Amino acid sequence: MKKMILIAGPCVIENEELVFKIAQELECFLKDDRIDFYFKSSFDKANRTSISSFRGPGLEKGLEILQKVKDKFGMQILTDIHESSQASIAAEVVDVLQIPAFLCRQTDLLVAAAKTKAKVNVKKGQFLNPDDIKYSIAKILQTRGIGKEGYEIAKENGVFVAERGSSFGYGNLVVDMRSLVIMRKYAPVIFDATHSVQMPGANGGSSGGKSEFVEPLARAAASVGVDGFFFETHIDPCNALCDGPNMLDLSRLKNCVNTLLKIQEVI
Repeated sequence: MKKMILIAGPCVIENEELVFKIAQELECFLKDDRIDFYFKSSFDKANRTSISSFRGPGLEKGLEILQKVKDKFGMQILTDIHESSQASIAAEVVDVLQIPAFLCRQTDLLVAAAKTKAKVNVKKGQFLNPDDIKYSIAKILQTRGIGKEGYEIAKENGVFVAERGSSFGYGNLVVDMRSLVIMRKYAPVIFDATHSVQMPGANGGSSGGKSEFVEPLARAAASVGVDGFFFETHIDPCNALCDGPNMLDLSRLKNCVNTLLKIQEVI
């Protein structure tokens, strides 16, 4: 059976102590031979709703902390970048560069990521037709000198894409499960279960969310067929400095992942 990709960690690096506590709780997934595990956290959240929102420790300090996680736990690391200049620097530490949803068509950012040795995870924009993700993938593959396209080509060259819901009116997202099938024609697909329950701008100067729907949506995606899952998780989501309303409490994550593995065995 192929391994399930699992990307998990806190939305943003709040402090080194918390990051290490969460990484320690996630270590069980690293040791599970059914899972290809990546620890995720952001050194900067450049697209927060309000200018007063917490963004993170910044590039230099953030990468220093992520390197410590890598050294201590032996985990593969994923983080997002927002500017082309960050790609080569971040790729010295992390294994996967993530392209944020709002920037999924940003050519210079995609090209900069493609020029590194890192894998690239492109989050499909809330505004994007799922079929159009092929153009973002092509920018990466062509930059890497690959003239072909398709699921296997993207997989072999370290490119995957993430579904995180589509805008449905104002302040709401929905997941069209057809998009998982459509995007999987072009690359391995990660289902971002926690951002899919986000409610943009619902808390005034920050986003809200309905975390009680994380697990049902993840199970639905598993039954459709995806290559992996993305969960932002926290010891205390209610007091998290970013995306608390849609993050999954660590205490719920293990049971959720075990259920998804069982569904994938059937599929």
